[in-house]
Amino acid sequence: MKTNYSDIKILGIETSCDETGVAIISSTYDSSDRNKIISKTIHERLSTQIDLHSHYGGVVPELASREHLKALLPLTQEVFVDAGVNINNIDAIGITTGPGLSGALLTGSSFACGLSEAINCPLIPVNHLEGHILSVLLENDTFSDKCVFPFLALLISGGHTQIVEVNGVGLYKILGQTIDDAVGEAFDKTALLLGLGYPGGPAISKVGLTGNKFKFKLPQPLCNKDTLNFSFSGLKTAVLTETKKNDINDPKIKSDLASSLEFTISEILTSKCRLALKKTGIKRLALAGGVASNYLIRERFIELSKELGINVYFPTKRLCTDNGTMIAWAATQKYLSGFTPIKTENIEILPRWSLHNTS
Repeated sequence: MKTNYSDIKILGIETSCDETGVAIISSTYDSSDRNKIISKTIHERLSTQIDLHSHYGGVVPELASREHLKALLPLTQEVFVDAGVNINNIDAIGITTGPGLSGALLTGSSFACGLSEAINCPLIPVNHLEGHILSVLLENDTFSDKCVFPFLALLISGGHTQIVEVNGVGLYKILGQTIDDAVGEAFDKTALLLGLGYPGGPAISKVGLTGNKFKFKLPQPLCNKDTLNFSFSGLKTAVLTETKKNDINDPKIKSDLASSLEFTISEILTSKCRLALKKTGIKRLALAGGVASNYLIRERFIELSKELGINVYFPTKRLCTDNGTMIAWAATQKYLSGFTPIKTENIEILPRWSLHNTS
């Protein structure tokens, strides 16, 4: 019996912030239905800079670019060896071109452009946020069914907090977003106020494990408004006020405040998503981004799914943080959806690239 299967190999490169990610995804798809992927294999390498930047309480852009430069070539060499793929057999290179740190994006794109010219391979620019959103279609921690379009995506990370209506590859509508700090930024800033380490999310979760989440009543900005936008700056100010009124060197007080903060953030996120689900009538919700790996937040959204009778999806935790696999996967999806890869002279770095303009 004759089959109509075809193969595609995509290299993905991610350098938008402080993680250097390189991956190759080899896919077999049905030529008569390019949306039907029969099988796929993933080979990836990741270099994190967390330990380096933790000394400064946040990411130092110049150091991030320098570390990307050091890591890109050896990671790429390793991933090709792991995959057993000849470099000349790559169909396209997916590269994060925004949003992110300008220097970090430029480092990754320059490397990708050089490689593209060397092996005569076209490029597929990928929006970093699109990579996070589409990762839930690659692997997820939900075992009931597979996430399909359309769905809502709650994108929560150190730099972004958005609710996005996802109608297909490249078809995104931002329904709401933060008007000040991102949720990950709120975790990082309040962790510093509590004398905890960087990144703030995991540090607050660890300290708050034994705390009383109801001890401190913290504000939930905009939750009483008919808007899908978020605000976290007032929450940060409230934590600062509590640190001045209480002895945060007391382990119990610190634990209670961390627990109350994490609980309040989870309530804000679920409140806004409940409203978005009601407004759109969509029954599928995916979480994406680094903060989506937070245990309490996942638990609250599982409760929300039971309450509303909807499906909630989480990427596997390794795909929540920045990585090359999500970029290779997004590039694969764009390639199969008919996106025409471009040449190096047409690559543009877009540090503030909006999801509205990804098609």
